[in-house]
Formats: sequence, C-alpha cells, structure tokens
Amino acid sequence: MCGVEAGMAGWRAALAPALVGGALLAGCASTTVAFDPPQPAALCEPDAAARVLWASRWRVDQKDVAARERAAEDGLRIFLLADGCFARAELRRVEALDAVLQAERARASSDGVVMLGIEIQELGPIVRLFASPALVEGGTQVVFRVLSHPSHGAAVAQAFTVRWQNGGPGVIKGVEHLRDDMRAALRSGLRDR
Repeated sequence: MCGVEAGMAGWRAALAPALVGGALLAGCASTTVAFDPPQPAALCEPDAAARVLWASRWRVDQKDVAARERAAEDGLRIFLLADGCFARAELRRVEALDAVLQAERARASSDGVVMLGIEIQELGPIVRLFASPALVEGGTQVVFRVLSHPSHGAAVAQAFTVRWQNGGPGVIKGVEHLRDDMRAALRSGLRDR
C-alpha cells in the first residue's frame, strides 16, 4: 500500500507542473484596442439623441457575410439600447456610408441630433496555428471606421478607425461570439477612454 501511495504521489508531483504550465499557456485571453489616428475623443453624449448609419465593407473573399451582418447589426443595436451612449438612437443600415452621411448631416444638425457613421471592415474569429507554445492562438478581431458629426452642426468632428482584438494562446472563438464582441468593440471605440 505504501508503495502504491508513493507511486501515486510521485505521479501527481510530476504531472502538476505540466498541468499548471498548460493552464498558463491555454486560454489566456486579453483585449487590445488601437486607433488610427491615435487618441480620438469619446463620442458618446448620454443626454443627446443620435442617428447611427452603418455599412459594411468586407473583403472580397469574406465568408459567412449574412451571419456577420446579423451579428454586426445585433451588436450595434444592443450597444445603443443598453450601454448609455446616447439618450436615444435610431440605427439604419445603408449601402454607401459616406454619401448617405453627407446627405443626412444637414437634417441631423437642424434636429440637434448627433450623426454617427460606422463602417464595419472586419468582424470575425481569427486562428493562428503554431503561433505560441500553446500551438493554437485565436480570438476575435473587429475593425470599423467611425465618422462623427456632432449635434451642433459642425463638419466631421472626428474620423478614425478602431481595431479591437480579443484572444490569445489557446483561445478559440466561433461566430456565436461575434455579436457580443461587436458590442465590446463599440464600447471600447466610442465610449471608454
């Protein structure tokens, strides 16, 4: 009996560092946010109304476009309803963001409404094999361009691109997380600083 217990204790002692190391390498997610140009001001005006126009500009070889469009719209809608960015917001999908935004700007400024354009360029899971000792590194990447016209009628107050990424070694995310990742990226890009 003592020999078996000693053997089990040795086996556990040998396995413990491997399990701890594996846990440290696997599933360590982190979030990075980059702005181009750097340091734009937060755009949320919690006491104002907003008209938010959005469009997408996917890669030519983009897969699952319909699922990404649904996730993007759902993430935008939840952000606008639940995150306190604006007192109220109207969300509308458009085909040509720049042209429609310019046409709507005069009407929005006379209404005292913040005009916001969001062009989604990337929304999807990423996976890199053999990128780290964990062998698999993944997560989600969200890239969107923002054009802002303030409620007081000035020209474009801000134009910038947000590149949001969440993931790391051992992290695998599928398309079912895209809606929530879109919302988190909007929070980081428009509200939090």
